[in-house]
Amino acid sequence: MDVLSRARSFLPSGDEYVTEDALKNLRNYKYCSVDKSFLTKYLYRHYWEWAVTLFPRWMAPNLITLVGLSFEVFDVLLVLVIMPDLVGPGPAWLYFAFGIGMWLYSTFDNVDGKQARRTGSSSPLGELFDHGCDALNCTIAGIVEASAFACGISWQTVTIIFFTTMTFFFSTWEEYHTGVLYLGYINGPTEILTLAVLACFASGIWGPEIWHVPAAKGLPGVGLLFPASWELMDAMLAITGAAMLFGHCLVCCWNVYTACKEKNRSFVATLPQLVQYVVFASSCYVWLSNTTTIFVNNHLVLFLVTAGTAFGRIVSKIILAHLTEMPFPSYTVQMVPLVVGAILARLGLFSPSTELLFLVLSCMFVVAAYLHWALVVIERFCEFLGINCLSITPRKHREKAE
Repeated sequence: MDVLSRARSFLPSGDEYVTEDALKNLRNYKYCSVDKSFLTKYLYRHYWEWAVTLFPRWMAPNLITLVGLSFEVFDVLLVLVIMPDLVGPGPAWLYFAFGIGMWLYSTFDNVDGKQARRTGSSSPLGELFDHGCDALNCTIAGIVEASAFACGISWQTVTIIFFTTMTFFFSTWEEYHTGVLYLGYINGPTEILTLAVLACFASGIWGPEIWHVPAAKGLPGVGLLFPASWELMDAMLAITGAAMLFGHCLVCCWNVYTACKEKNRSFVATLPQLVQYVVFASSCYVWLSNTTTIFVNNHLVLFLVTAGTAFGRIVSKIILAHLTEMPFPSYTVQMVPLVVGAILARLGLFSPSTELLFLVLSCMFVVAAYLHWALVVIERFCEFLGINCLSITPRKHREKAE
């Protein structure tokens, strides 16, 4: 047995990630979504239908998704090179690059499904791949937006990531139980992303310092409702948090309750499934509250990449379970470094050097575990469905697999 074979023997097998019986349930797959957004109905829908015609028919939908994500990854690289403190101010073009990157990601993310229908290449792999990239982008786009707002290495940046991940987790949990991807009249991928793009452009025109004036000045009248020490950014986060809780999370709960009632299932039995995110968020909070190096030595982006990749695995497993009709997953091994790190930090067992070493090793483990899971699951989907991930398979080959 060679070294490579020995190494593989320690890794989970494909059947441990998704069983053959689970793959058979892909035959029942039917994508269903509801988008109530007026922006989508009266404006963006027409833009996306035009945009899809710009892509060649040979270009696979998943490749469009991946290219779209690369725009946001490129923006993060710009942040690390030009504005690593997430404050700046950077050159005006940098903020316009942030906004353009977000807009292109959104465009590609909405066009990929239309390309799939246009080329007759729709598949459950497309939903898994698309939502998996969206899950990773919760952190990637959050870092970019925090940089556009000049939030810096601070709790403001952490709060932005908390908002993006929590809303996505609730949406994924909701879709698992309802079978429908529901986007409300005001939703993250449309209205909130549009505001985020405009905010990036505003930072490019007037400078990011506009977000850090006193709340009373930035929000005349309304700003007086907030503490005098609050900045406009603090007030915006508070308003966003309230909107997220009442306009999204509680709506998701209601939709799951309705679905459970229609199926004669217990809604209360679904609530423990939320504990997974509570553990994730709590571990991040405890670790960051007791860190010896992440804030003071500018390692927040490294921490967020680690936590964001773990989050990507958490929700991607839920999407996989939805597609294959498997039980709701309540645990992923990639949460272990976050929980252990939180415990060690809380007990005061870290020094700056040991904490950084643990964080680097955690990041390597989480990323490697994610890539292994993603590659194996994609390979199994492709083999079962008779398709390729990043290229369009001739129809006769797909029919043969069926």
